[in-house]
Amino acid sequence: MTEKVDKKTEATTKDPVSRRKFITRTAVTAGAVGATALALSACGEKKEEKKAAAPAAPAVTKSIKKMVIVSTWPRDFPGLGTGAQRLSKRIGEMTEGSIEVEYFAAKERVGAFDSFDEVASGKAQAYHAADYYWKGKHLGWAYFTAVPFGLTYAEMNAWIRFGGGQQLWDELAAEFGLKCVMAGNTGCQMGGWFNKEINSADDLKGLKMRIPGLGGDVMAKLGASPVSIPGGQIYENLVSGAIDATEWVGPWNDSFMKFYEAAKYYYYPGMHEPGSMLAFGMNKKFWDSLSKSEQAIVEGAAGWENDTMMAEYNMKSGAALTKLVTEQGVKLRKFNDDVYDSFAQAAEEVFAGVRAHSPLAKKIDESFVAARKDLGGWSKISDQAFIAQRNRALGI
Repeated sequence: MTEKVDKKTEATTKDPVSRRKFITRTAVTAGAVGATALALSACGEKKEEKKAAAPAAPAVTKSIKKMVIVSTWPRDFPGLGTGAQRLSKRIGEMTEGSIEVEYFAAKERVGAFDSFDEVASGKAQAYHAADYYWKGKHLGWAYFTAVPFGLTYAEMNAWIRFGGGQQLWDELAAEFGLKCVMAGNTGCQMGGWFNKEINSADDLKGLKMRIPGLGGDVMAKLGASPVSIPGGQIYENLVSGAIDATEWVGPWNDSFMKFYEAAKYYYYPGMHEPGSMLAFGMNKKFWDSLSKSEQAIVEGAAGWENDTMMAEYNMKSGAALTKLVTEQGVKLRKFNDDVYDSFAQAAEEVFAGVRAHSPLAKKIDESFVAARKDLGGWSKISDQAFIAQRNRALGI
């Protein structure tokens, strides 16, 4: 095609008349093209002018949801308090401000044990607490923190996430207008601080001990007088003699509380809280108002804190225990088998009462016991066996 066009053009330009016609046609065509281009350009400029003159579309206003969080912990209290504060901050950061969080420690807005009602009523949107504090409202709540002879941290995670625990928790929480998720764990707790040695179950009789949850009910079965008071009030009660013994958490927190100044006998292992799970409880209407992505973010932040808190407790408790024994004169003692067997017998009486409490309590207990059997059987030949052999071989 190019060759033919070139020859035609060459032939045309050799003839003078044809050449004039060719130039004229070319000029006309070029003018027409130029005029068209100018017209289109002008038209485009007019459109741009109209577009520029049009008012800008209003910016989409970001919907901000306010989340007031109350907790049962003192501000900046290691682990428990700092974990709740860390979670609150993380929710705000992960939602990039679409959830505006305001955090209140115990007594800053309401008392520690008033957190439940504050959130259930909708006056606040969430709490960070140990759900066994609410067992007076329903015995089923105890299972979602810790119960005597219950689940370790790893076992609790398994039951909640894959053993039907979350569904039962949802069912219980819904009765009170709440939605709860895992948001921390302190691990296997110590048996407690005592002002005398405990060599038999008889030594527990008449003892006034700060111990909440079903663990307190077990102590009552053995003749002790359980007392439930917030963590911030334990030290003063122990020093004054208002209580004779207390459990709290473990070496890291207990050393911070200076319990060693009032009691020197420190017993282990705690039968009452083998893996104390903490809860982030939200008002159900508020939870339902969140978008799916916001709900996922809140669950993700709570799950992250669940793992982070446990890691922190594990790392810091060993060093704290060494200091308690070597520098502060604490006498570390292990409950003997007779005492532990007494705990187990009393615990079974307590669980019988739980099962008789209500159909839901019975359903929770049955699920929990089934999970404990499966998980305990597996951990006996996995984690427990390995740790025992590792420590033996390495002299730990």
